Amino acid sequence: MLNTLFTDSAGASRPVLIIHGLYGSGRNWGVIAKRLSDRGPVLAVDQRNHGDSFWSDSHSYHDMAADLADVISAHGGPMDVVGHSMGGKAAMVLALTRPELVERLIVADIAPVAYTHSQIQFIEAMRAVDLSKVEKRSEASEQLATHVADPTLRAFFTQSLDVKAKRWKLNLDALAAEMPNILGFPDIEGQFDKPTLFLSGALSDYVTPEARPRIKELFPTARFAKIPGAGHWLHAEKPREFEASVRAFLDRDQ
Repeated sequence: MLNTLFTDSAGASRPVLIIHGLYGSGRNWGVIAKRLSDRGPVLAVDQRNHGDSFWSDSHSYHDMAADLADVISAHGGPMDVVGHSMGGKAAMVLALTRPELVERLIVADIAPVAYTHSQIQFIEAMRAVDLSKVEKRSEASEQLATHVADPTLRAFFTQSLDVKAKRWKLNLDALAAEMPNILGFPDIEGQFDKPTLFLSGALSDYVTPEARPRIKELFPTARFAKIPGAGHWLHAEKPREFEASVRAFLDRDQ
């Protein structure tokens, strides 16, 4: 079972499951989870090969979707699901293969298509950090600066560093080996016809107009929205606007 962070609530709304993206963890979503918990319980998972969840040689989207199905089933049934990037792809496969477990779906800045840009450079950057010389996260960030210019990304990556144990809480070897699967999207049929929102950063190019026909084929009720001034990491760059968009969609017609 995936490691799950649970934010309880006195609210009566359906539970929300939050699924992080590549190199992330449920912990990254703590502030948004807490703010959304005024309406109902919120769960944020660590996906396989991330955070405090188990490591596996496989990192396929079907396997990730099965992990999520286990979490939802263990907590009593259908949930509203929010997934970002890689987590958005896992959420889409979950919705398409186990639609009875998902009531409303929010896909944050990703489409059900294959991408050509690789994220392997960040694995190489993390591998290059000499953890024997790291006593605090800022020292790891200084080493990462050689390969990762963006300080926001460096701070994001070091959240997955166990400084005391001097290890990354990411299965870098498995993620590197599975990078083609992570960048791709499985050949999958079927439709998810419940309410679905594709929420993108206005400055991001991850959800292009060319992807919309495939999105509508799989998610015929899909609606589209953009957060001004946000890129791919829209929930970190514009957290209040992201939360407001999620809240408005989940509360619609309830």
